[in-house]
Amino acid sequence: MNDILNLSRFGWLMRKIFLEKTASVLGSMLLCFIVTFIFYGMTMLLQGISEAQNDAFLVGLTLGGALIASVVFGYFNNDAAGVSFLTLPASVLEKWLSGIMIIGLYFFLFLVYFRLIDLAFVAQYHHNLNTHSPYYKEQYELVNIIPFTGSTAAQNFMMFFNFTGIMMLGALFFNKAAFIKTALVICSILVVAFLLNLLIINLLIKNVQTAFPFTVVWIWVGKERARLELFPENADKVKIIFRFVLPAVLWALSLLRLKEKEF
Repeated sequence: MNDILNLSRFGWLMRKIFLEKTASVLGSMLLCFIVTFIFYGMTMLLQGISEAQNDAFLVGLTLGGALIASVVFGYFNNDAAGVSFLTLPASVLEKWLSGIMIIGLYFFLFLVYFRLIDLAFVAQYHHNLNTHSPYYKEQYELVNIIPFTGSTAAQNFMMFFNFTGIMMLGALFFNKAAFIKTALVICSILVVAFLLNLLIINLLIKNVQTAFPFTVVWIWVGKERARLELFPENADKVKIIFRFVLPAVLWALSLLRLKEKEF
């Protein structure tokens, strides 16, 4: 029998997880779907449908994926229930893949779910437009469903894979309240990175209003604001790092951490 990956053994592992953890897995997914729907509707009423589409997609996919990752990899903590999963007769890769499969399942189900509610909200928006308005055509064409191949989706996919990777690690490091503790660590890192970046930029450039790491610097030119951006080739390198390199490193580290917890 293959000690690294055996499909029959992996199937039994997935079956055990779904039988014993159905409530937590499906409950977490359902919670994410409900929050996404409410957030979409509330944001549309307050800020408009375009903002609602982008914000609801971000919240549901990124934060929802992070929550699922934290819940699933929390099964491998050091309490009694976690030890029962850590000591199962399955390889480290199979246990890691079981979590990845559930995260992937959420990713797929969320895209289907979001497409359905996005279609419904966009259809409602189009239906409520005044067909006799001289701006009807412009208003109608202004709002469409979010394409999953566009820049907005790509940005959210990047955040999904990065945040799930961080939450996978957090769940394997913290035995209690892993989601909250990891979220606090992420917020602390972001705040420190922002302030450190702002300090360095102020030492190099005068009249800085604000600056965001790896993206843009806003400076005052008289009473107007101007923006400084990375050169296109450097911006492309940053995108590659955050879209592919960093997620791969985080997910690989979660596998190594899981291997350490078995010993």
